[in-house]
This record gives sequence, structure tokens and C-alpha cells, in this order.
Amino acid sequence: MPMTRIGTERVPVGAGPLTRAAVVAVARHHAWVDVDAAALAALARTRREIDDLAHSDRPVYGVSTGFGALALRHIPPDRRIDLQRSLIRSHAAGAGAAVEPEVVRAMMLLRLRTLLSGHTGVRPETARALAALLDSGLIPVVPEYGSLGCSGDLAPLAAVALALMGEGSVLGPHGPRPIAPALAEHGLTPITLAEKEGLALTNGTDGMLGMLVLAAADLRRLLDLADLTAAMSVEALLGTDRVFAADLQRLRPHPGQAVSAAHMRAALAGSEIVASHRSEDCPRVQDAYSLRCAPQVHGAARDTLTHAETVADRELASAIDNPVVLADGRVESNGNFHGAPVGYVLDFLAIAAADVAGIAERRTDRMLDVHRSHGLPAFLAADPGVDSGYMIAQYTQAGVVSDLKRCAVPASVDSIPSSAMQEDHVSMGWTAGRKLRRAIDGLTTVLVIELLTAARALDFRAPLRPAPVTAELRDLVRTRVPGPGPDRHLAPDIAAVTELVGSGAMDHLLGQGVSA
Repeated sequence: MPMTRIGTERVPVGAGPLTRAAVVAVARHHAWVDVDAAALAALARTRREIDDLAHSDRPVYGVSTGFGALALRHIPPDRRIDLQRSLIRSHAAGAGAAVEPEVVRAMMLLRLRTLLSGHTGVRPETARALAALLDSGLIPVVPEYGSLGCSGDLAPLAAVALALMGEGSVLGPHGPRPIAPALAEHGLTPITLAEKEGLALTNGTDGMLGMLVLAAADLRRLLDLADLTAAMSVEALLGTDRVFAADLQRLRPHPGQAVSAAHMRAALAGSEIVASHRSEDCPRVQDAYSLRCAPQVHGAARDTLTHAETVADRELASAIDNPVVLADGRVESNGNFHGAPVGYVLDFLAIAAADVAGIAERRTDRMLDVHRSHGLPAFLAADPGVDSGYMIAQYTQAGVVSDLKRCAVPASVDSIPSSAMQEDHVSMGWTAGRKLRRAIDGLTTVLVIELLTAARALDFRAPLRPAPVTAELRDLVRTRVPGPGPDRHLAPDIAAVTELVGSGAMDHLLGQGVSA
């Protein structure tokens, strides 16, 4: 598949932790990787421990034994290379559609980082081969199903390891193509895995962690957008900004709540619409929860995201493999491959995404209902009755929100034992990551429809002018979608504003007034 690099950024990868920004740069923007020479030299030293074990009679898991429930099966020295090849071929048992290239690239980068930690026992040439595959831009075909999130993301990572062996497929411009000629076109040579290396390439939580890092980056922007669309809806519905005052927010000192309230205050500052109904004789005492409590809901999502980012940062400093080579030369089995820490927060973020989408849909519905919109035309139609306005756009929101509620059902409580009961409790973290990606797409759609609706509602409030921030956002929308008028095909409008959100054109407005 053709690859577009953004700039010439190079990301150093060695034994130390990676940052979330580095993962996004490599996975999403195709930055190059620079493998640390000192880390490669250290690999040669730790590899000697594995070589000694590979030629001894001592049973060591994954070196001289089978895998999983076959761990008690002794493998003679002359079959131990075959053992690694068989492991990859048998574990590359995924099914379903190919996962997104950015997920595959994140997974490859994170496995490379663990190999370079010096705790896996691989040879330096194996780490170099993975780095070269990553830099080539070739994307191994990784099927969606096959990981239980324990003993690593086995089937997905095996698909990548299979590519290193010159087997399997890569994504091409017209669909999957065999990898062997693709490697040759890029001057790459398949490798023969040595003892322990097949296990080292597959026994990690890299797929679910990659999805967590990418999701966190997306959610950070979407929560900023949600604060803006909520502020526009408050303004369009003649709501009050007094409830977002800093002294009120300090009575409940959740950090995320304070940030969202500050965003909304900044977005509404200078609004003629808000000022128009600020008098003491305004008959409404307080706004509906979907307006008044937006900082509380968005803020809770922010705090959830902060916790998830903390977990991600810990994982980015981890070396996940089994067995591992320790600094004193010992080779020890462990359980660090279990994906529970990552699976939990992937599920938690799906809950937060569903709730933020749910409150946005309620604000949208309120703007369309003539009985609750305080003077706006029914469904924001130019000629209600002849025109339906945004009636069915809200249906789309409702359908997506319903789907997000299903995505919010946790995967991490749904362990299914495997490997003849040797692996009797698994995390399902990969599955949690897959549904979180769906949830982020759905949240984007819901917020785009709220943005479209609020922009049209602000147009109907003329001649009163919105706040400078919300006016600029409304005007950005108008560069892609016309203002009120006869009904038009709405699906392209939704797609156009979705593209606008993804383009970065409104990024200077996100987080307005306070650092998130």
C-alpha cells in the first residue's frame, strides 16, 4: 500500500521507554526509526545466554520445550530451529478483515522496542530486520481476530513475524500481495529465526497497547471538540454561561471538570446571544442537564483518559516477553504478558466515549425540538413541513449512540480459557481495543452532527452575534457546508465536516483558553 511520510522525522528506539508521541509519529505519520547502536550491542551479550541454553539439556520454556500446554514436551537440539518456524506458522491463525495499517505499524514499533530492551534474548540481526521492515513501509496483513490478549497478541504478532520469514502477505494498492517479492523489491531478505526468537516476536501486548496510544491521541482532540460543540449548543439554546464559573467548579475539584469548564467559558466569552438573556427577569431558572452538566461529563472522561495515558506510559517502559533474560543472566518465566492493565482502560475509555456521545446527542435533539429550543424553527428547517431540516441527522446520532452503548460493554471481563486450560484466564484486551476504535469513530460522527446542528442554530439567532470563538468555528463549517436553506443531501455534509475535523483546520480553537 502506498505510504505517505509527513516530514523526515526520525524516532530513536532503544532500551529506554518510548513516548506516546513517538508511537503516533511512527504509526500514523510514518516517521523513520533510528535503532540505538548501544542497544544492539547489548543484544549480542544477552543472546549468548540463550545460545548456551539452546545447546544444553536443561528444559527452558520456548527454547527447548513446546509452547502453552505443550510446555512439558522436550525438543531435541536439532529440531529447535524448526520449533520457532512452526510456532510462527501455527500461531499466524488469524481470521477476518485486515486491521488498519496504523495499528500494524504501532504494533511493529512496540515489539521492536521490547526486543531492544535486552530482555528477550533475540539476535541483533532480528531486531534490525524488524526495523527495516517498519522503515520499508510494507504493511503485513494482520487479520482482525486471533488475539485473546494473553500470552501476547499472539496471532496478530505472528502475522508480522511471518512477514519477517518471507511468508504471508502485505497490503498493496489493489489488495493483499505475497510478501516475498515485496521484500525483494525493497532490498530485504527473509530471516531464519533462531532459538527463542519466534516466542520473542509474538509474546507481547503490543497490538492492544498500540491501539490504546492511538485512541488516547484521538480522544484528547475529541474531548476538546466536545467542549466547543457543547458551548455552541448552550449558546444556540439561549443557555447561561454562569454555571461554568471557576468558583463553582472549584467546589468539586476534579481536574478534568475544571479544564472543560474553562474551555466552555473561553468559547462563550463575548457572545451577544448569551448576553441577550442575562437579565434578572429571565424566566428560566436553570438549564437542562445536557447543557449545565457538560463540564462534569466531559471532565470525567478527561480524568479517565488521563488514567489511561498513565497506564500507557507504564506499558511503554515495559519489556513484555516470556521467558525473559534478566540482568544477571537468569532466564525466568513470568506473567507480565497478561493484558489486564491495558484491557481495563481500553474498556473504560469506551464507556467514556459512549457517555460523551450520549450527552451530545441530547443537546442536538433539544435544538431540533420546537418545544424546547426557545424559538428555533422545528428541526432547524428553512420551511418546516416542506423541509425536514436536521430531523434524520439526529436519527443517525441516535443509531450511533446506541451502537456506542454496545461498545461500552466491557470485553475484559469475558475470559475464555484456551490451550487445554494452561492459559485459563485471558484479558481480551485486543477485543477491547478493536471496539474502542469503533467507539472513537462513532463519537466523531456524533460530535460532527452536533457541530452542524449548532452552527445552523446560531445562524438562526441572527442578527445577534455568537462569541468570537464559536463564530469562527461556525464560519469554518460554512467553508464546507452552506447555511440554512431548502433541504439538501445531508450525508455529504456530514462527511465534509468529518473531514474538516480530521484536517486540523480547527485545531487552533481546541483547548482555547486553557491547557488540557
